[in-house]
Amino acid sequence: MPVPPLVLVTGPEDLLGERALTSTLEELRSTQPDLEVVRLSASTYTGGELLLQTSPSLFGGSKAVVVEGLEELGDDLQTDLLAYLAAPADDVTLLARHRNGQRGKKVLDTLRKQGARVLECPAVKDHEKSGFAQHEFRRLGRRATPEAVGALVQAVGKDLRELAAACAQLVADTEGTIDETVVERYHGGKVETTGFKVAEAAVAGDPAEALRLLRHAISTGVDPVPIVAVLALQLRQLVKVGAAGRGSPAQVAREVGMADWQVKRARTALAGWDGTGLGRAIQAVAAADLEVKGGGRDPVYAVERAVLAITSARRGR
Repeated sequence: MPVPPLVLVTGPEDLLGERALTSTLEELRSTQPDLEVVRLSASTYTGGELLLQTSPSLFGGSKAVVVEGLEELGDDLQTDLLAYLAAPADDVTLLARHRNGQRGKKVLDTLRKQGARVLECPAVKDHEKSGFAQHEFRRLGRRATPEAVGALVQAVGKDLRELAAACAQLVADTEGTIDETVVERYHGGKVETTGFKVAEAAVAGDPAEALRLLRHAISTGVDPVPIVAVLALQLRQLVKVGAAGRGSPAQVAREVGMADWQVKRARTALAGWDGTGLGRAIQAVAAADLEVKGGGRDPVYAVERAVLAITSARRGR
């Protein structure tokens, strides 16, 4: 189906929005090699620019006008867009980008009524980032193990653009199946990865390994605050998965808002835990959280004490 004269890219995820615009322009160029692309920004728009850019050219040819940042549009741009939409120009494709919010709603409604192609770019939630990373590897023609994807998301998964770049880097710099060892080699020094290693050892009931990893992390400059945050996250995941019952990992993942691999790891880690132990561990981490954020004199000692409390709670001491 050819690209229609009006295209609306909506949603807060910038990486997906950029890709949607780029793929649409590439689709246009496949049939219109001489396509001229003009970009307008809502934040710097001057009245009349849209009319000027969509007016017929003396030399003919097709044109794509990309209007960025409709969530910031002012009165001049709204007036010009509504006027244009009432009588769209021939040989012009209008691509509008709107991230979020109510500003520009009248223009969005008009675009939809006029039959615009709508490309949705919703925010990618934390539990969806593993699926995104797997898709990135498939798109780039490589296979990655679930464990590798989980480790990569733990290391760089907060920002989707950084996650996509990390996938591309691993594909470019390595060969064969990407496994957890490869991810560790490239991203093992990340704060999030270090914190998860400490948490995994603590939840597994291994005080010596948990303290070793914790002290190494502190010696390399990792702040105690994110480590405590990861400890809390791991314990919350155990509680969620433990309360979710015996459904398949995919079913439980959908129910509790986690990824499949996180559910599988949590189920493995739950061996040796009971409700009383989890309650004690969560209380210990809550106390450490208060101390590392200014409520105590020694943040490092507070984290060490929390780690030991977790391992002790698991083993029922």
